[in-house]
Amino acid sequence: MSGAEKLEQIAARMTDEFKAGAKAAPERVKVRDFVGWFGYQKRVKRVVSQIRNKMEELNLQTVPDFEFAWIDKTISIEFTQEAGEAAETSEGPDDPTVRIGALEAANQQPTAVKPNDSLVSATTLMDIKNYSHLPVMTTDREVKGVVSWKSIGSRLSLGRECQSVRHCMDPARVIGTSTPLLDAIADISEHGYVLVRGTDNTITGIVTASDVVHQFAQLASPFLVIGEIEGHLRRLVYKKFTIQEFRDASLNNEGGRSITGSADLTFGDYCRLLQNREYWGRLELSIDRVTFTQHLDAVREIRNDVMHFDPDGLEPEHETTLKDLARFFPGLVRMGAI
Repeated sequence: MSGAEKLEQIAARMTDEFKAGAKAAPERVKVRDFVGWFGYQKRVKRVVSQIRNKMEELNLQTVPDFEFAWIDKTISIEFTQEAGEAAETSEGPDDPTVRIGALEAANQQPTAVKPNDSLVSATTLMDIKNYSHLPVMTTDREVKGVVSWKSIGSRLSLGRECQSVRHCMDPARVIGTSTPLLDAIADISEHGYVLVRGTDNTITGIVTASDVVHQFAQLASPFLVIGEIEGHLRRLVYKKFTIQEFRDASLNNEGGRSITGSADLTFGDYCRLLQNREYWGRLELSIDRVTFTQHLDAVREIRNDVMHFDPDGLEPEHETTLKDLARFFPGLVRMGAI
């Protein structure tokens, strides 16, 4: 059964329940499985648009929004009752704000210590696990503080007693899972971490500065690789074509945008330019035009996904496509082709 058929089946069941005067029972599913209904592993732009259009057609919504929730979070598929009318929920549907709860670290219950645990046991755990911070908790909801290498060092430097964890803990910085990611990053920058509290009041995770660095490195890498590829493309076509030929290849020029050189071309413009058999001959490259431009077009589609924030990162095959082409261009440079 396809993803569209699965949604149609759910919508039909909810419609029958609604017409019978009952509240339509929501369908609960993990985001990963929900996207998997449509044959994808990650939330690339194409599948997000496909799902949204189908849900709009069927008067369905997901709570929280499937696009921005953590990939392994359980969401509810709900009936909107009437076209254009959103169901009443505690978390708004189709919320475009990226929140701290979208990060994996915010959804991994943290290792914690108790106030009366010995400091030696806490530091041993921090050493073994390579933790910079440990929450001090009595239950999965009750936070007493946080112990860190900084909190320990500051007390030792002042000659304070440091036998138990309670002697060396600082007040904890706790934020809600719905906190906007950019606001959370400001807190993490100041404190080095945040504890994340879920909607059921439990502590669902701890996000540290290293977690944020890892997440943004994962997101920034494709941007950098695509930037390198675009730079090589500019060098490849530099002084090989006239301004008018650049304009003829550019769709943007039809909208009145001024094209004054290769730097004004979009990635799609480069593809159209090099797909032209006559233009290709001017490059004097002993490589197959069709194969090369097919790879370029694949990168163009990936680029559209990269411009769309996705905490899941790229599909493995898309990462390979980018790396393959990025590795290909330096070879052309070494051989003097560019």
